[in-house]
Amino acid sequence: MSDTDAKIRSILTEVKTIAMVGWSPKPDRPSHRVAAYLAARGYRVIPVNPGAAGQIALGETVRASLAEIEGPVDMVEIFRRSEAVPPVVEGALRLPGLKAIWMQLGITNAQAAAEAEARGVQVVQDRCPAIEIPRLGL
Repeated sequence: MSDTDAKIRSILTEVKTIAMVGWSPKPDRPSHRVAAYLAARGYRVIPVNPGAAGQIALGETVRASLAEIEGPVDMVEIFRRSEAVPPVVEGALRLPGLKAIWMQLGITNAQAAAEAEARGVQVVQDRCPAIEIPRLGL
């Protein structure tokens, strides 16, 4: 399935809660800036980073893993190397209410994407929501 504008628009307008795997506490890192941007746009962003677990960021407690998140998550955004994606997707597919998996710029994994799509979860690869939101006028 291609990442059409309609698909991306639908995902970005329907999701409210985003778990960001690979969030960094360092302000100069793209994952930190994208998380702050999404939070400023009204999304609930739950940072996931085992090295920063327990800290408070974006009004949320940083989680060590997706398994530590209680309650529904609409989208999991992945800021990890492409080869690290399959176990993240495996964990994401256990989350209640999951609608989408989003892989950041430069990140793709066809096998993990196919697994998620086979389970009815939309997948976007090699895109950045902080670029797509203004581009689509959202």
